Amino acid sequence: MTNSDNLPVAGSVPGTGAASGTVIGLDIGGTKTRGVRFENGTVVADEIVGSSNVQNVSLREASSNLAALFARIGGGHMDYVYAGAGGIDTNDDAAALAALIEPHVRGARITVVHDSRLLLAAGRASTGVAVIAGTGSAAWGKNRDGEEARAGGWGYLLGDEGSGYWLGREAVRHSLHRMNQGLEPDQLTTALLESCGVDDPNKLIALFHSADTGRRYWAQQARLVVEAADAGHAVSRQLVDQAGRDLARLAAQVLRNLGIDGPVILGSGLGMNVVRLQDAFRSSLAGNGVTDVRVLDQEPVFGVLQLVAEQG
Repeated sequence: MTNSDNLPVAGSVPGTGAASGTVIGLDIGGTKTRGVRFENGTVVADEIVGSSNVQNVSLREASSNLAALFARIGGGHMDYVYAGAGGIDTNDDAAALAALIEPHVRGARITVVHDSRLLLAAGRASTGVAVIAGTGSAAWGKNRDGEEARAGGWGYLLGDEGSGYWLGREAVRHSLHRMNQGLEPDQLTTALLESCGVDDPNKLIALFHSADTGRRYWAQQARLVVEAADAGHAVSRQLVDQAGRDLARLAAQVLRNLGIDGPVILGSGLGMNVVRLQDAFRSSLAGNGVTDVRVLDQEPVFGVLQLVAEQG
């Protein structure tokens, strides 16, 4: 049984709504799919496989990863399947993902939503704004009248500012700018070259455009920027700070559209783990008078029980 995030594999989940029967929660990201099986509100299986988001992997790979996941978390009767995924922008998007899931959960009630909804519920809030800062970025919120609003989430070609991909791409751009200026590789560039297995910044151009790399590959390079920032590298610090400000801008836009002042919940890999980004995020929102800012303290998939309970 896999549980790489050190969360309890068995036991009730605190702070979530009650949901009887068998509930499957899915959090489908750009690099992985996490599935949790709840029996009457208790976690009995928690597994991670590769991504099953067809915006990031082929249909065949997505189907294969879902099959592997359900083989691990168990079959049999299931009452609800609640899935959150990036790129769920239309009813057609939701229906397509539901169709991939359905063969593994015959007879279950399937709900597919944008993954930001999982994050808000995992933050123990029914209203407010959730901000995803992972491979990609997006903000989504809901007010007490049930009105919804969103900012970002356009994908890496159109946006995803403040995301892992954005940081990885900016590391490449920084290295190429230094090369064009005739400067020697600095701390960040040296780390990037080593990670990518090349010996010259000029080779990053072909690698970036290669079919062998993509969104996930470059998002993984974000850790180099974070590590360099923690070590005092000035440009890396500026990049991490800018990521925090860009994410705060998304949150502020949704708050304005909904006419609310919080809470704002920051989650996903970068959001939950990079303190400098969190500080810049909080500081930028504070400048707009937003003070109820929280960092998610459990994985988004654990918001599923509350969502199922609210769904009725």
